[in-house]
Amino acid sequence: MEFISYETSQNMLDLLEVNSNRYERVALNASIGRVLFEDIVAEFNDPQFPTASMDGYALKHADLEKGELTVLGDNPAGHDETRVLQEGECIKTFTGSMMPSGADTLLQIENVSYNDGKITIDETVPKGSSVRPIGEGYKAGQTLIEKGTKIGFAEIGVMAGLNQVMVKVAIRPRVAVIATGSEILDLGENSDNPAQIRSSNNYTLAALFEQAGAEVIQLGTAPDNRDAIMHTFENALANADILVSTGGVSVGDYDFVKDIVPRLGAQVVYKGVGIKPGRHILVAQMQSKFILALPGFAYSSTVTAILYALPLISKMLGKKEPFKQVAAKLQEDFKKRSRFTEFTACNVVVEDGEYFVNFQDKIVGSSAILTNMLHSSALMIAGEEDKFLEAGTFVNVILLENF
Repeated sequence: MEFISYETSQNMLDLLEVNSNRYERVALNASIGRVLFEDIVAEFNDPQFPTASMDGYALKHADLEKGELTVLGDNPAGHDETRVLQEGECIKTFTGSMMPSGADTLLQIENVSYNDGKITIDETVPKGSSVRPIGEGYKAGQTLIEKGTKIGFAEIGVMAGLNQVMVKVAIRPRVAVIATGSEILDLGENSDNPAQIRSSNNYTLAALFEQAGAEVIQLGTAPDNRDAIMHTFENALANADILVSTGGVSVGDYDFVKDIVPRLGAQVVYKGVGIKPGRHILVAQMQSKFILALPGFAYSSTVTAILYALPLISKMLGKKEPFKQVAAKLQEDFKKRSRFTEFTACNVVVEDGEYFVNFQDKIVGSSAILTNMLHSSALMIAGEEDKFLEAGTFVNVILLENF
């Protein structure tokens, strides 16, 4: 069987047209974790006027040499200060307050002694000290948060400061997930057949897709029955943007999924990619919907879901990239196990801003070992031409966080 290269498969995936123009408006406090559908642009400067950044006395810097100044009164935060400072005068001004007209410096409260309406200057400061200038935080017209950004606590805070009551966010793509195979048991299901195995794929992938910003339709498990799988797929595609199945895509007698997909009326984009794990992956399109048939082994299905489902979800959300990829230096030798592009679970260490890779406690074995992805693991990419990589070699690594 001929396999297309990993690079070709990714280029073809990138060329698929997806609907990325769907959005809704939600309340700011309900937008955490959602993806922005529009740029957030500042309408005004922050601050809009010179502002005190500490408690102290607003004054003219040139008056510091006088040694003693008259206090006109207080200027609390939120007060619309209209007094204009004259020579030899100061106003007690608090953190966040508008600086009085005529003042150019704030002398911290601990730098003076107060007595009977006057302050004695005990220690001077540079001109402009403890004063936030107009536009220090951001300037009117500046794009503060770009479209496609996943909203976190900082984005919430900035938008609150802009009085953004409602937020325009991308509609979550709906992803249906199902694990196929008569040998698998769903969560909580009991059996006295020792040949059956516990299904984790549908739960692993559901969590992965939700983390990436999708809405998941959990379909559970389905036995190796052609008609039952066909019926389940038809129902799923009526309600989902993407259908992701695991199992049934290889060349076995009971691998029905690869035959069912064309019968649904879907066009197979490709079947078979030169990657390890997961080379029997199938990607198909039916109008604006997509079908991804992934391998049944837990590690294989998870890796291929990251490589092929996350980019589709990311495009539908309008995100720039589905995951972060970095260059890292091998801390130990690495020997490839196949002629394909390999994705190997690894540990990533950051030292002095540089990424390093090692394989400590990673089990070398089949594509069923999902535990290799525990403990903040990453995926190291070794290309088709790579065979033996010496310690110190730079490799590309997919970070499995902040999808």
